[in-house]
Amino acid sequence: MQLKNNLTYRKLTAFFIPLGVSASLTSVTHVIINGTMSRGDHAAFIIACYAVAMSVFGIIERPMIVFRQTSSTLVSDRKSFKTLGIFFLYVLAGIMVISSIIAFTSLGDWMYVKMFNATPDMVNAISITFQVLIIVIIFSGIRGLYQGIIIRQLATNWLTIGVIVRLAAMFLLAFLFILFDYITSVSGALIFLLGMLIECIVSVYKGNSLLKTELNEAAKYPLKTKEISSFYFPLVYYFMMQTLLIPIIYILLAKSADIEMSIASFALAFSITNLILSFFMYTHQLVLQFYKVDKKKVVRFFILSSIIPTLLMVILCYTPVGMIFMQKVMGADEQLSITTLAVLKFFIIKTLIFPWVDFLNGFLMLSRKTTRMLLAQIANLIVVVITLIIFVRLWPEQNGINGSIAASIGEFAGFIIVAVIVYLMSDHYKKRRRLKRKSS
Repeated sequence: MQLKNNLTYRKLTAFFIPLGVSASLTSVTHVIINGTMSRGDHAAFIIACYAVAMSVFGIIERPMIVFRQTSSTLVSDRKSFKTLGIFFLYVLAGIMVISSIIAFTSLGDWMYVKMFNATPDMVNAISITFQVLIIVIIFSGIRGLYQGIIIRQLATNWLTIGVIVRLAAMFLLAFLFILFDYITSVSGALIFLLGMLIECIVSVYKGNSLLKTELNEAAKYPLKTKEISSFYFPLVYYFMMQTLLIPIIYILLAKSADIEMSIASFALAFSITNLILSFFMYTHQLVLQFYKVDKKKVVRFFILSSIIPTLLMVILCYTPVGMIFMQKVMGADEQLSITTLAVLKFFIIKTLIFPWVDFLNGFLMLSRKTTRMLLAQIANLIVVVITLIIFVRLWPEQNGINGSIAASIGEFAGFIIVAVIVYLMSDHYKKRRRLKRKSS
């Protein structure tokens, strides 16, 4: 915590860069897995089975990921960590019951067929793959719990170390699977499991060390379970709505003039946008850890760094770099490359706004008003659906472009809502209201 004294831009950079690097490197995880599975016999079948299992996993894992923000915000001593740990065990037990029902009963088979259009020969492979992914959920939750401590104590370089060790282990296991010609959808899940286990071990090691040395003094106000619930559950609902947004866009894009090109170009453009924005997924932590120390420096640092994703997107969309990236890195043909770049141009708006939304959400987390974050996400979802319905009906020939326009307008609507909420909570607004009351 000593770094918070005499806050400098160098210290802010030393805190934020490792967070961004770790988030960006994490996205390489799925590149390794998909690259391994694509080398197997019947690669399309293997990847499809893994994708369905991961779709279910992605939804169920969300409540575990939120423990990172919860821990970094609420844990101030070893006793509060223990209280959060007990709360975590209850949530984990509930998640494991739901996961086990899906993995080991006919309900899971029904979901794979009815919801994901899986063929009968895919069901068994998907089921075994998901059974492995259940274990990943456990390590993901434990990792997030301890990473919150690491972030709170500003030791963010350890997040980068954890991801690097994770990727090295995954590369090694992937190489062995290819060497011994054991490539199935389960192989992909095992690679993912090993990576998560390794990162979890690193996080627990460093987190425990910090608990013993930095958080050994009792806090003035003990953490209550009710306080955890009021912070945690709105965040879960917030991220669950984010997860549901993209499938809804895909459903609506299916009404475009060219369904395949529409969905393919949007999917590629969205994945590139997320890759660029992944570096800025932790801007809320700038507020949580430093805003009370030096407001002006935090805001200035954020404003300068928030421009970077937009600059990168502009370079991709309006210079020859874009076509080179699409064809050489993403492996897209000329037509798909041109179409995807057209979709990406409208995602420039999202890259400009998203860091601000996350930054402002940091104020709501700091004030423990996470329920209000839901208002912005609900507005985002509603605006995306309405905009996309209108655009697809009026201009179906725009295909994937309609999706990026809707996503960007939805992000802007969410930004307006969260900005208004934060302003109404600000000392400046409260002071103006008090002066107005006195004058009247």
